[in-house]
Amino acid sequence: MRIILLGPPGAGKGTQAVRLVERWSIPHISTGDILRANVREGTTLGTEAKRFMDAGELVPDEVIIGMVGDRLGEPDTAAGFLFDGFPRTVPQAKALETLVNELDTPIDVVLRLVVDHADVAERLTGRRTCSDCGRIFHVLTDPPSAEGRCDDCDGEIVQRDDDREEVVLNRLEVHRTQTAPLEHFYFERGLLRDISAVGTVDEVTQRAVEVLAEYDRSGGDAA
Repeated sequence: MRIILLGPPGAGKGTQAVRLVERWSIPHISTGDILRANVREGTTLGTEAKRFMDAGELVPDEVIIGMVGDRLGEPDTAAGFLFDGFPRTVPQAKALETLVNELDTPIDVVLRLVVDHADVAERLTGRRTCSDCGRIFHVLTDPPSAEGRCDDCDGEIVQRDDDREEVVLNRLEVHRTQTAPLEHFYFERGLLRDISAVGTVDEVTQRAVEVLAEYDRSGGDAA
């Protein structure tokens, strides 16, 4: 299974990605992880990327795509892979399309988690994080037992800056403007499939599994 997972911030992509890669026994490929690994290991691409990062500039798409190509050449991708949060733009999608076609590993399906932006804003602005252990709470759906204190370590619970309303609304607007063309790109190629991201984590996972089973080449336990 070769999957791209799309959806706005707060749609639950990270949670669903963990479940889906476990079910299909495929790697979860994060460009952030790849970038950090290349920089840490001092690869040629990592050294080039670090030059841009040290200058406070975005790492060019061609460098990221080069790293992705190296990652897709590793043995654990033979049964497939899942991209979460990449590509983010149409130029990245075109470059990835060229790469996977050259490797004869075309994308099977682009799964879009659909949720109303108002619901996402409520999810994100209600999140609270323990400043000591990092546990996540929610003021409505999962509040701490004692107000302002973590159930696990009694650390102070705070609202992260990126969970504040004005930041969340800006992130959602950026996502909307950037990903609308990307979603159209994959729709035109017949790869885009939507599932509702509303409901429990288990309900969303079941919807995803039902869609992905249609594309399963292995005939394994997902089918």
